[in-house]
Amino acid sequence: MATTVTLKPNAIDLSGSTSGTTTLQATAVAGTTTITLPAATDTLVGKATTDTLTNKTLTAPVISTISNTGTITLPTSTDTLVGRATTDTLTNKTLTSPTLTTPALGTPASGILTSCTGVNYDGYKNRIINGAMVIDQRNAGASVSVSSGTSGYTADRWFYEYAGSATGVTVQQVTDAPTGFSNSIKITIGTGASVAAGNYLDFEQKIEGFNTIDFAFGTASASTITLSFWVKSSITGTYSVCLQNASAGATRGYTTTYTISAANTWEQKSITVAGDTSGTWVGASNACSLNIVLFAGAGSSYQTSTLNSWRSGGFAIANTVTNTIISTSGATIQWTGVQLEKGSTATSFDYRPYGTELSLCQRYYYQTWGFGSFANNGAGYAGQVLPAANNASSYGSASFPVSMRAAPTVTTYDSTGSSGNVSQPAIANGLAATAGNISIGGFYNVTKSSTTFTVGTPVACQFTASIEL
Repeated sequence: MATTVTLKPNAIDLSGSTSGTTTLQATAVAGTTTITLPAATDTLVGKATTDTLTNKTLTAPVISTISNTGTITLPTSTDTLVGRATTDTLTNKTLTSPTLTTPALGTPASGILTSCTGVNYDGYKNRIINGAMVIDQRNAGASVSVSSGTSGYTADRWFYEYAGSATGVTVQQVTDAPTGFSNSIKITIGTGASVAAGNYLDFEQKIEGFNTIDFAFGTASASTITLSFWVKSSITGTYSVCLQNASAGATRGYTTTYTISAANTWEQKSITVAGDTSGTWVGASNACSLNIVLFAGAGSSYQTSTLNSWRSGGFAIANTVTNTIISTSGATIQWTGVQLEKGSTATSFDYRPYGTELSLCQRYYYQTWGFGSFANNGAGYAGQVLPAANNASSYGSASFPVSMRAAPTVTTYDSTGSSGNVSQPAIANGLAATAGNISIGGFYNVTKSSTTFTVGTPVACQFTASIEL
């Protein structure tokens, strides 16, 4: 039976080959309404049926029911929804337990990764050793008096030098520090004096070439680096930092400034430096490749107007500094959390395990009696005991805890703390002797400088080993 079409006043009935009729019913409308059917073979979808729409634009749709359990919350402001298979930028989003498959991570301006797993950390991003000032083998926090024309070490790896007329100057590891740190280095001026042309007071660290080889300074591939630190001073104003390519006789230097805004308040500073593509720089070597100088002040002989760019020459302070630390009685300045890293962003401080930091320091300096002065430790004979082989020398193995930068200078001490001497227990102290056969790992013997050892009696000594840059 063929399909029968029956026309009615307000409807069309379609009767097919089986029982039943489909009625197309027109609703009551005002005016003329047009229904346009597809020009191609297609299937019309119904209001009450379940259908899949492809390449359709829905204008102001109302979604009444979602078959899967869950809630879709659409933005209340103008926004763009992102697709599962599209590449999009997410801003201010919290991802809970995400799975990242071969992500491309850039360098964020700031941010913290918390409780992450599967994130590789290369380690040793901070090229400064003892940047948190926690290791002080020589002094154990005791104040060091500094007179004009002198230099030395306070906290390990940190070198001070001073020339000027101010008196009562001290440098000390103290426990005053910003949140997250336990120590800082504090310079205090006793009685201030005007700053003459040749005066200076600074605090610096010299970095070994092996630790900066990837900076590629002196080449077209020189990397940008960032220096960051915490500083506190009793005097506000402009202060200066200098980077140079050697510990002495530098031929390349970079001088810049930073501002201390509030007196006696810890402030964090960050300085980004474009890598130097010129000059001569130490490569993969145990020599000094980069010297970081934090100035308390300096006279006109050491000032420069060339700021924020690399120049010929080294040691120089900015000629725009406040420069009143040295001239002000009771003035103080402190630093901690010093970090030097590759890149243009100052990241969070690289906290290394205490034992690791100590070992890094002992590559340059080691003393057998622990931290602080010999006298304060009652060291006695506890350092090194060598059997007396003959009248002139005592042979044995005296080892350093880590391989040192190079064969160090070894200074022996007898049981009373007298330098350049050794002891023969129960026989004599004050026996002048020197260490011999010194390598980066230790020394093999001590040789009597005068008279003789008592054969068959051990030789005992404490010692220091130093090979600072």
